[in-house]
Amino acid sequence: MGVLKPVWTTSSFLIYLGGLTVLGAALTALSYLAGQYGDFAYVCWTVLVLVVLKAIALGLRRRGRWLAGGIFGFATVLAFAAFVAALWKWFGWLPTLNPTSPLQGFHLGLLTLLLLVFIAAVSSLPIYRFPLIMLIVTTTWAYFVIDLISGGGNWSAVVALLTGLFYLAVGAAIDATEQRPYGFWVHVSAAVLIGGALLYWWHGGDTHWALVAFFAFLYIWVGVGTRRSVWAVLGALGFLAAAEHFAASWTKGGVQLGPEVPSRDWVPSLVFAVVGFFFVALGLAAARRAASE
Repeated sequence: MGVLKPVWTTSSFLIYLGGLTVLGAALTALSYLAGQYGDFAYVCWTVLVLVVLKAIALGLRRRGRWLAGGIFGFATVLAFAAFVAALWKWFGWLPTLNPTSPLQGFHLGLLTLLLLVFIAAVSSLPIYRFPLIMLIVTTTWAYFVIDLISGGGNWSAVVALLTGLFYLAVGAAIDATEQRPYGFWVHVSAAVLIGGALLYWWHGGDTHWALVAFFAFLYIWVGVGTRRSVWAVLGALGFLAAAEHFAASWTKGGVQLGPEVPSRDWVPSLVFAVVGFFFVALGLAAARRAASE
């Protein structure tokens, strides 16, 4: 069986919702158990959750329920991550993570955890052939690379940008093969990494937001060229964020010639109307390009 692309239907929605709800319940239960038991006992609990989810995933897969089996396969990889994290914590190998700055630089325990989860996710792809697992692959590898050679700040943003560009090339290569369904999450990761790096550098002042708007436009055209709508969605969100900035700035701005500042509350409506028509024009241009191919 090749890689199947999930189709949005009532049944697929319910399977996704149910499987992810079970995953959330399992992770919540593990969080509770971590506070109730010692480190060794908690490792045992994670093994139990891992075995149960793995059995369900393989059972569904053998019965031909590829979508449900894939969802539980995805949950199994995350349960494996919880198991390794519990084991490393028992051994005293994990650092104390700072929630405001999760990058730790070179820390062997965290890096080996990421590498093992990455290997588990890659190994699960030929078993379940489920595209969502690719999200774990791209996330763990990006975190591993960024954390390996940086510890936060500008250098981390540079590494994130380069990793995102690498993912864009990988996603384009995958799209040209029969494995195209896997490419979606590679493109998602690429778009988030590149956009996150750019927003880290550009998030204040008119010049920065003008650059955000320009690259948002490029995002939309990358979406047209790759036929991956995630680029267009994130590009549109970036463009709207830039429009909101300029609408607020222009509403409050202007030259004050008298004792009272003139009201310019009409500016946001005009700005977003122009942006809306701009999106329509881009959509029509994209449709013409698709029709000509």
